[in-house]
Amino acid sequence: MKVSECMSDGVEICSPDDTIRDIARTMREIDVGAMPVGEDDRLVGMITDRDIAIRAIAEGMGPETRVRQVMSQHVRWCYEDEEIDDVADQMAEFKVRRLPVLNRDKRLIGVISLGDVSLADGMSSGRALHEISEPGGMHSQH
Repeated sequence: MKVSECMSDGVEICSPDDTIRDIARTMREIDVGAMPVGEDDRLVGMITDRDIAIRAIAEGMGPETRVRQVMSQHVRWCYEDEEIDDVADQMAEFKVRRLPVLNRDKRLIGVISLGDVSLADGMSSGRALHEISEPGGMHSQH
């Protein structure tokens, strides 16, 4: 099964110049825990509710802090035509629960989550979840 068959499309994108207050409100309104960050038609980062809590609030940053100050800049992504099993392996390897989905023109067209993978192929998601749950990974807070 291909990523395009089970990803979430219609993804909301934020700007690195948005405030974390505005993004937290948007996350609440659309009921998501992560948003891609785009600038000049390029994917430049991801921000999660955890980034806001751990990298901003816990460090004493205020609600007017800009997304660029706390977002993850090293973004992993996948392509819409990749196989679900391969993407689940990537999620496990990099210990991430969601990946932005790009088309071959490198335009953001969606996001795939561990939940999406689970609905498509329970075996792949079980393996990925086991790996993701191990300590470490790109977004560990040291």
